[in-house]
Amino acid sequence: MEYLKRNITEDLNEYRKYFPVLLISGARQVGKSTLALHLNIENYLTLDDINIYAMAKNDPKGFIEKLEKPVIIDEAQRLPQLMITIKEYIDKERINGEFVLTGSASLQGFKDISDSLAGRIGIVELYPLSLKEKDAKNENIIEILRGNLEGFVLKKYDSSMINEAILDGGYPEILKIASQKAKYLWFSSYIRTYIESDARDMVNIRNIDKFIKLYRLCMIRSGNIFKKTELQKEAGVDNKTFDSYFAVMEHTYQIHKLQPFFKNQLKRLVKSPKIYATDTGVLNHLLQIHTKEQLETSHYKGDIIETFVFNELLKANTYAMQKAGIFYYATTDRKEIDFILEFGEKIVAIEVKASRTVSKDMFKHIYSLQKEIPSQFDKGIVFYAGEDFVKLDENMFAVPFGFLG
Repeated sequence: MEYLKRNITEDLNEYRKYFPVLLISGARQVGKSTLALHLNIENYLTLDDINIYAMAKNDPKGFIEKLEKPVIIDEAQRLPQLMITIKEYIDKERINGEFVLTGSASLQGFKDISDSLAGRIGIVELYPLSLKEKDAKNENIIEILRGNLEGFVLKKYDSSMINEAILDGGYPEILKIASQKAKYLWFSSYIRTYIESDARDMVNIRNIDKFIKLYRLCMIRSGNIFKKTELQKEAGVDNKTFDSYFAVMEHTYQIHKLQPFFKNQLKRLVKSPKIYATDTGVLNHLLQIHTKEQLETSHYKGDIIETFVFNELLKANTYAMQKAGIFYYATTDRKEIDFILEFGEKIVAIEVKASRTVSKDMFKHIYSLQKEIPSQFDKGIVFYAGEDFVKLDENMFAVPFGFLG
């Protein structure tokens, strides 16, 4: 399979113009190394190499000074202290674009190091491939939804491929695998290696079985309110252990926490966040969903499709010209909207429905929010499994899942 250009590539080149250090951060196997190697930098090394790791750990100052630059340092999260040495090096003579680091954990997991590199580092978060990237389209769904949608009305979009995309998720290696059994083995290996390597690099996991249990419990609650006490009790871990394990899942890009939408004039709002798996392929594997038929009949289907749409929005937002605030909306009297995109003073409300047909009733909570904040309301969208892009009312659109690709 030929290399699929990542839509965030131009951002990387811009960061290298203005920062000495570029960090490409994202989950294991998401394509960080491949992306870095397409920046036309000759010098490359990885801290997965035990000899390189030993040299960097034993003499970090000498190691950094002797490197030919610009240089790519892969799997930098394995030696967080190296960041301090890089900071000291560039403080002597700041040359932009000298270091490109990749890491399977966000710098939020290493706050002291993050603070020390402030003003010296550009950070790009890389997620699994989006539908647009799989189709080699340099478009951004966030920017499209923010704009005028009238030109798309009455057009048709094929949504038949959506179930396969949901089953596979977006990890690049999965696109190279044809057989269902091989995909099963890949996901099994991915989860095992993630826990044994990335998670253990960040925290001392005393009971691996409890970490695995909590990991699965959090993942299969994708699309639901984050209920810490319930999860903690079910996993059988204490408060401190739960916080430590959950933070690892967040910082290694397995789980994303989505905050609720809040405005002073809105009353009776739910204030707890929701959680989402960052890849539906991994999620389906944990749910033992491997075929389109199993997906269609699963009682998790709605949550899985919602998770898929969330991830498409999240991926696009990383390289959007004007990034959106992404939230969800829920009131204590059970009025819920899956996603709110906030652009300054304007909002776009989004619902996700598995139905192949669309009705005005699907917009009822969007209409309710429109009445609450009319001056801020820009448009309402319902993503659905049909193929027709339909305008149901002024600024109210039914949009096929196929439009995401």
